[in-house]
Amino acid sequence: MEKFRKKQQISALEVGEQIDDVFVVKIKKGMSEYIKGYRFNLLLSDNSGKTLDYVYWGPKDEKAVKGIYDSIKSDSVVRIQGKVASYNDRLQLATNAPFKIEVLKEEQYEKIDFVKPSKKDLNKMYVELMDSIRSVDNEKIKSLLMSIFNDPVIADKFRKHPGAIEIHHNWIGGLLEHTVEVLRYAQLSLQQFPSLDKNLLIAGALLHDIGKLEELEVTSRIKGTNKGQLTGHLVLGIIYVSQKIDEIAGFDPKIKDKILHMLTSHHGKHEYGSPKEPMFPEALVIYYADELSSKISEMIGFIESAKEETEDDFMYSRRKNGNILLR
Repeated sequence: MEKFRKKQQISALEVGEQIDDVFVVKIKKGMSEYIKGYRFNLLLSDNSGKTLDYVYWGPKDEKAVKGIYDSIKSDSVVRIQGKVASYNDRLQLATNAPFKIEVLKEEQYEKIDFVKPSKKDLNKMYVELMDSIRSVDNEKIKSLLMSIFNDPVIADKFRKHPGAIEIHHNWIGGLLEHTVEVLRYAQLSLQQFPSLDKNLLIAGALLHDIGKLEELEVTSRIKGTNKGQLTGHLVLGIIYVSQKIDEIAGFDPKIKDKILHMLTSHHGKHEYGSPKEPMFPEALVIYYADELSSKISEMIGFIESAKEETEDDFMYSRRKNGNILLR
């Protein structure tokens, strides 16, 4: 079976180019009649983070066009032959006969072509994560962390998993990258405040987003699982970690309560989705470490994307409700 790899990112396309490339369908729009036959529109994307309008100009054979249209679903990966044009000051890809569009099977494409890869060394970061576990003094906490992160299945998944659907760390390995950043901020806080409990800080940093392994999945894009949509990563993480702790004989119930509180409170405020606000210093550290990692990543990502769209010094951010300095 022929396999297709991405040749050119959407962000690099130019008007007039004739292409034969693969894309993921982000939005499937309706089918309609036009003067020469039947047409339909799609919104395409790839791992550049950009989107592209697409139109299929089909013949008067409504059944044939509908057959193609019905074969395409949201999240489908499609091979498209067509030409890039400009419509309403936006790039548009169009297919006319004899060019075609076809849906690819999973084994015919690489997921990495549609989800951004990490820019960092994932194996090196995982070594850093495991080294932090080995530095834990409390043997029960160390056993908990080893039972999770030394599991080959978890380790493989954690290396590749994204940290979010969008906004920050939304790439392959994003969860690991975010977790290590939170770990580093936690370790920095320990240097400033030696009275903090190092073991709790490491446990909180490594486990705070463990529920995202069940909340998110990667197909041709990052999306929420049914369980993630209905329950969310805070609750999923609390359930998972609580069960793992209960497998360890003699685990101090007070330490269990503190670890679960750090997971429960790591969003910091009720309006941010946190059932509880941090009630002890180590929990406060994890909340602010999580905020620093996510918010800095978000702003850097916004600036990088905005620089491709404008030469201005500022761009308005809807999420921040204000301007961001780009240069």
